[in-house]
Amino acid sequence: MELTLTLNGKKITETINPDQTLFDFLREHDCLSVKCGCETSNCGLCTVFFDETPVLSCSMLAARAGGHKITTLEGLQEEAKEFIGFIADQGAEQCGFCNPGFVMNTIALLRENPDPTDDEIRQFLSGNLCRCSGYEGQLRGIRAFLDSRSAK
Repeated sequence: MELTLTLNGKKITETINPDQTLFDFLREHDCLSVKCGCETSNCGLCTVFFDETPVLSCSMLAARAGGHKITTLEGLQEEAKEFIGFIADQGAEQCGFCNPGFVMNTIALLRENPDPTDDEIRQFLSGNLCRCSGYEGQLRGIRAFLDSRSAK
């Protein structure tokens, strides 16, 4: 079947198998930030924006993306650059495997709620699996970024 979508601002048309997942399609197009850690839609590592809404690409067929805009972390480098250093400063990226999912969901959170409480941050990021850090480093990093923005 033929699929046409916009990936990170670039229009793509190609033939795909009807059962191909969006995750597999994205990996084939060098979107290496999109990772699969569970294959059960539970870890958040495969999060991408589907028309600006975060979705889990491992549980979506690529065919559903036809005519839509898909954005991965590769397409959000400028926006992510603003706060990723704050997360690193807190030691929250020990192995780094979960970072792309956290970054994508943090961007979504801050677009929706530019000044979230700690509980709102925890709730929004609760779907992201991190086996190294215990999540407090990510929370401290996001809070430090928000505090730095309000100090300007």
